[in-house]
Amino acid sequence: MDKAEEKRALRKQLVEQRLSLPDREQRCDLLQRVMRIWLVNRPDTVIGAYWPIKGEFDPLPALHRWKEDGELVDEPQLRRIGLPVVDKMHKTLKFHAWHPGCPMEEDAYGIPKPKDTEVIVPTLLFVPCVGYGPGGFRLGYGGGFYDRTLASLLPRPFTVGLGFTNGFVGDLEPEPHDVPLDAIINDNGEVWPMPERQSR
Repeated sequence: MDKAEEKRALRKQLVEQRLSLPDREQRCDLLQRVMRIWLVNRPDTVIGAYWPIKGEFDPLPALHRWKEDGELVDEPQLRRIGLPVVDKMHKTLKFHAWHPGCPMEEDAYGIPKPKDTEVIVPTLLFVPCVGYGPGGFRLGYGGGFYDRTLASLLPRPFTVGLGFTNGFVGDLEPEPHDVPLDAIINDNGEVWPMPERQSR
């Protein structure tokens, strides 16, 4: 089995595990909490995320809460959330403004996307992880959309992977084109960069 086949098999295995998590609701609640705490001191006002598919963690409730919290304080800019829309010509993602109840339509892959909302440029981007490994490397679905998007966005946004603890792959080998995420959080907390050990 070559590396590409191994990755396909690993993706399939991890997605199946994710879909059949017996304590999924509890893990989601924990990760919502971790995400909300992690966001508290971030300076960003425009955040990109994703519409969850195939058992992915849903980041939108925590982001909606983050947006509402921003409306309670005196900020120079309104907090905004963007969801990805595929640019078919360049095979990259653009982020369109989203809020609960905004008009949605399905893209070519059957994933809901905002309909006719303005393009926004996130400074922080939450990325779904099928799996993740040491060094902040992510295993996605193999389409390369996020890699191409990050290569094209200037300035590059701060990238944060989201996943459950079972998505950790200790021997995940990055390929030459893979760029590590800036941070990864799961239902146990921040796992990349490795939290500093407190001195005793």
